[in-house]
Amino acid sequence: MTEPLAMHFAAADTDAGQKALAELSDVYPSVPVAEADVVVALGGDGQMLRTLHRMLDRGTPVFGMNCGSVGFLLNEYRTDNLEKRISDAQEVIIHPLSMKAHSESGAEIDAYALNEVSLLRQMQQSAKLAISVDGVLRIPELIADGVMVATPAGSTAYNLSAGGPIIPLQANILALTPISPFRPQRWPGALLHSSSRVRIEVREPHKRPVSAVADSTEIRNVRAVDISESAAQARLLFDEDAGYNERVLRLQFGR
Repeated sequence: MTEPLAMHFAAADTDAGQKALAELSDVYPSVPVAEADVVVALGGDGQMLRTLHRMLDRGTPVFGMNCGSVGFLLNEYRTDNLEKRISDAQEVIIHPLSMKAHSESGAEIDAYALNEVSLLRQMQQSAKLAISVDGVLRIPELIADGVMVATPAGSTAYNLSAGGPIIPLQANILALTPISPFRPQRWPGALLHSSSRVRIEVREPHKRPVSAVADSTEIRNVRAVDISESAAQARLLFDEDAGYNERVLRLQFGR
């Protein structure tokens, strides 16, 4: 006899998330996260990202159901046949970015980013940034509102709204995308191999302070940031008839 799937529900602290939690708890038992075969995230993309971050050390797969607005990383919310949906699901592996931020105070802060690492101006003046890739200075001075390095999974989020490209997960590519660039004028950004190591240094940090943000982790007043793909893994599960690659294709063709 097959053992039932051990599920842990991780719901957003919203009316929709809590309502879904109550409905599912009436049908399926929820076990502590340490005992779970799979975690079911209930909420929007923000809840999904928070759940994936929590599971990085455990390696537990996450099946999300959309109880938010966009829900690009989540599946349709339904209460029926949940165990079968999870058993039949397609798995996608995401390697988060590793960020080491060097602050003006001398502190070094490490963080993971499943979507993107972004450097953003803190005040009214544009940021001045120098960008090196694998030890080679590629842009001595970028004047802009900021710049980001996005994963394939994050390419459909902030990166896309800033004019960056949509990247399939299998491409082993990172997007280096400027945010409202002034100089070099019309610089479109660059596509980098996932093994690339990016260093972004802040010019005139006292006059033009800059924040570094890795998903929801923000470090203010940075002087330099080192970014590379980490060996950690986030495991996402998608319904077999609505996999991530199909979603990316639909988005690229305006659907």
